[in-house]
Amino acid sequence: MECGRSFRRSPFDLAKSAVCPALIVKMAGDSSYTIVEYFGGDDGYRCGYCKNDKGNFSHGMWSHTMTVQDYQDLIDRGWRRSGKYVYKPTLKKTCCPQYAIRCHALKFQPSKSHKKVLKKMNKFLSKGELPEGQEPGDLMDSACEDAGPRGSTKACPSELKCAAVTDVGQDKAQSLSAAEVSPPTSSLACQKDPACVPSDRKAPKAGSGADPSRPPCRKAKDLRKERLLQKEQTRQHGVSLTKPAPSLAIQPKSLEDLVSELLPDDASHRLEVRLVRSSPPSTQFKASFSASYQVYKLYQMAIHKDPPDKPSESQFQRFLCDSPLEAEFSPDGPEVGYGSFHQQYWLDGKIVAVGVIDILPTCVSSVYLYYHPDFAALSLGSYSALREIAFTRQLQKQSPKLSFYYLGFYIHSCPKMRYKGQYRPSDLLCPETYAWVPIERCTALLDDSRYARFNQDPDAGDSRALKDVGRALVLHRRAVMPYVTYSRKRKGASDEREVQQYASLVGQQCAERILLYRS
Repeated sequence: MECGRSFRRSPFDLAKSAVCPALIVKMAGDSSYTIVEYFGGDDGYRCGYCKNDKGNFSHGMWSHTMTVQDYQDLIDRGWRRSGKYVYKPTLKKTCCPQYAIRCHALKFQPSKSHKKVLKKMNKFLSKGELPEGQEPGDLMDSACEDAGPRGSTKACPSELKCAAVTDVGQDKAQSLSAAEVSPPTSSLACQKDPACVPSDRKAPKAGSGADPSRPPCRKAKDLRKERLLQKEQTRQHGVSLTKPAPSLAIQPKSLEDLVSELLPDDASHRLEVRLVRSSPPSTQFKASFSASYQVYKLYQMAIHKDPPDKPSESQFQRFLCDSPLEAEFSPDGPEVGYGSFHQQYWLDGKIVAVGVIDILPTCVSSVYLYYHPDFAALSLGSYSALREIAFTRQLQKQSPKLSFYYLGFYIHSCPKMRYKGQYRPSDLLCPETYAWVPIERCTALLDDSRYARFNQDPDAGDSRALKDVGRALVLHRRAVMPYVTYSRKRKGASDEREVQQYASLVGQQCAERILLYRS
């Protein structure tokens, strides 16, 4: 779930300068290779969060084709894709550091606010009642920020706090009459003193003692003796002579129960969620392309204030439909296979929202979400995330190792982008050791500094750090070779510094599998 990103040179401009993808794949001679062109990351560009003109720094590469395992390994090193452009923020240098975040889908329990979103949707479907306005804080929730939201996110924390308190006060004032609001007591001691009662309130009447309709209290010693006697009777007779006490604990509804709550026969609306493969495009994807694009266009115009001619069909195709991931299937993988998909939300036969996702060996990775602006009040950002977590749990039953839901990037320095931390339990990726660390241990560090090393073991390092750049694979003149061989053949200026930088960012393991195109 990502928003549009502002590049000094857009990924689409970079694509124009890249070599023909079909030619490169043919040169490699094997479509199972991942093939990339590295573009470096020395230049700063405009930040979509704080609006700093040159404060956003990241390394980027154009991926002509990529295996799902290579992409899984790359996102576990802080990379993300936008179309076929794959990038990694330079966290020590960029103005708004973006940390990879993942949720433990199997352990996820919906919070009160999550349940409220699901109930709101069910109420709309059953009764046709569309809430007025949009829930506070859900505007950014409509799309993740890997590519950077375009709306302003600069706000003084104190102003946000004051605004929230003011809203609560106004709500209470409207719901309570003046006679119902009792004045506060002057101190804690006054609250505990039964004689200290506000003048406009009556003192409570004295109690009438124990409730005669309820059984009398019993000593713990007597209760223990009774339980021992019951155990002895059960041992001698083989059955319990007393009825077990009914359990008073109410089991909370699971996420699946809340998502698939039954609707009445006369429900006002019908919602259907369809999964269609976007790369390579399936028949269902092609048939719904035009309708999906129209929703995207309306979304960009209403939410991001784009002019009517800006969200072009070609931009939509390259940004949200094209993917370097090819369809892959595995005996121990999910039935739908791995790769890039669109999860379409059909309301009464029309598309109202689309979630762009990647299904990878150990996770479902959320890429982007867009929706029809007429339904913004349904908190579709939160709703789609909950549906995608439930979908991850469904896939895990078919593929046991697929158990995480990746939400893109978490930006602690931007208050509006902290909502992803509400999907717990979740982890943030340590930018130095690339180990996943529980978010509770990370946020305290980020309160003190925009950049932080989350792994607190001083001896821990990157287990996949670059050790030998000579073993990195390159694709040169239709031949695959290690960089050490290529460097001996190369004539002219050395590119070792650039290749070293690339290989250190992807790690030794990926550098030995991924083909780096060299002209």
